Amino acid sequence: MTAVQQPTTPPDLSWLESVSMSQLERNPYPTYERLRREAPLAFVPVLGSYVASTAEVCREVATSPDFEAVITPAGGRTFGHPAIIGVNGDIHADLRGMVEPQLQPVEVDRWVDDLVRPIARRYLEAFEDSGRAELVGDYCEPVSVRSLGDLLGLQSVSSDQLRDWFHKLNRSFTNAGVDEDGEFLNPEGFREGDEAKAEIRATVDPLIDQWIAEPADTAISHWLHDGMPPGQTREREYIYPTIYVYLLGAMQEPGHGLASTLVGLFSRPEQMEEVVDDPALIPRAISEGMRWTSPIWSATARISTRDVTVAGVDLPAGTPVILSYGAANHDTGRYDAPTEFDLHRPPLPHLAFGAGNHACAGIYYANQVMRIAMEELFEAIPNLERDTSEDVEFWGWGFRGPTTLHCTWEV
Repeated sequence: MTAVQQPTTPPDLSWLESVSMSQLERNPYPTYERLRREAPLAFVPVLGSYVASTAEVCREVATSPDFEAVITPAGGRTFGHPAIIGVNGDIHADLRGMVEPQLQPVEVDRWVDDLVRPIARRYLEAFEDSGRAELVGDYCEPVSVRSLGDLLGLQSVSSDQLRDWFHKLNRSFTNAGVDEDGEFLNPEGFREGDEAKAEIRATVDPLIDQWIAEPADTAISHWLHDGMPPGQTREREYIYPTIYVYLLGAMQEPGHGLASTLVGLFSRPEQMEEVVDDPALIPRAISEGMRWTSPIWSATARISTRDVTVAGVDLPAGTPVILSYGAANHDTGRYDAPTEFDLHRPPLPHLAFGAGNHACAGIYYANQVMRIAMEELFEAIPNLERDTSEDVEFWGWGFRGPTTLHCTWEV
């Protein structure tokens, strides 16, 4: 006699009603750990969206032909259209074709060392004899924004200005909280992002005018000209949303990935010593750091193109799903003790750079910036230690990294 299978009682997810944006920004891990355990795909009211929290579901949605890219409402409000991270079809193909030639490994290898290494050395020279530094603000972020700023053609913009723009765009992009009607809880939270975009336009418009008339070997100039018929350029309004994407995500990722990797190494002093003694281990340390605290933690989304069932959840056509790659990279079904940094963890692929046809175009570039910056740091200051009198606090739900990292060393 065959036993009658009893229907599974769905989990009680009423606790999600109390989840706030401040909780997620301060520490998203407890919420997402519970989601992975109880509902790997669930609607989170404060985000006004379904959220994928496990490696399996994130990868399924990211690579499924039943989903296409969509930008989150706060991201769309910040970047405008057509931002490369939220478009599909011919527009996405054109924008990827616009940015990818400069980011191919063979091309990056041609110039990345000459670009990044002098920048890293210049910032190190400013503090290496002082015996102490706050590395997020003094080194990790400046090296990241200066390298990308110079690549884009923004040599005339100070690193402090670039950092200010990316922080303002970050806070605007992650101002994601909505009420039960889908209205933003904090519409004023977009003001500083709008101010940053106005400053960016005032700075970049004259450069675009110049590059239209006289093409240069800068990324933005290539975006204007490459692949266009003779005598024509892409419209500036068409490329500005992707410029904003770069001035946020492409600047944030290497800087905060480097800082998070350093924090992880400080948590394992014996592994820090290994990496300092053997720079060949740096890429492996960076890969683990990116998994451990993914800089682009939960900033991308997909939308269903037809009625579809994922992880037992029926999603009507037109349903957005936020891909929480930072949560997926802590999936206990894939990683042992995922909350711990471990240089010697088996090298399983992670999702810090996304998946599918919208995976980060700058994977190789970002890894090389971090590698070079870490090589230079350990060469200049091999006896680096974390200042344990100062706490290390991480912030962010969409984008995440340490806010400060105080260090000391004997001179």
